[in-house]
Amino acid sequence: MKTIKMIAMALLFGIFTFQSASLYAQDPMKAAHNVYKKVLLENDKVRVMEVVFAPGATAAMHSHPNHTVYVVAGGKIEITEKGKKSMAMDIKAGTAIYMPAVTHMAKNTGMTTLKLIVTEMKPAKK
Repeated sequence: MKTIKMIAMALLFGIFTFQSASLYAQDPMKAAHNVYKKVLLENDKVRVMEVVFAPGATAAMHSHPNHTVYVVAGGKIEITEKGKKSMAMDIKAGTAIYMPAVTHMAKNTGMTTLKLIVTEMKPAKK
């Protein structure tokens, strides 16, 4: 009986841990579907997404692996990484940015619509 209880507790702990991790590792296409409009390309190497932030729009907390951002139409954005203070940026059209893996949220704090192309790099398969 004691063994069954220990197995049940271990199973519950595992389920809790998995669900907790998934709360913080949200796919931007699901967690921030209001701004992540569509996947332009996806294969075993990359995922390329179109992102459109209307003025005042917020992307809920979501995660990315290493990724790049190309700014099609610039403006003001505030990015808040999980567990850190927010950072305001004025990004210009034509700018390309590399970002390491991150869990964050973002808000368009300007008066213009931001348009971005986000390219996530997938880990190499062995």
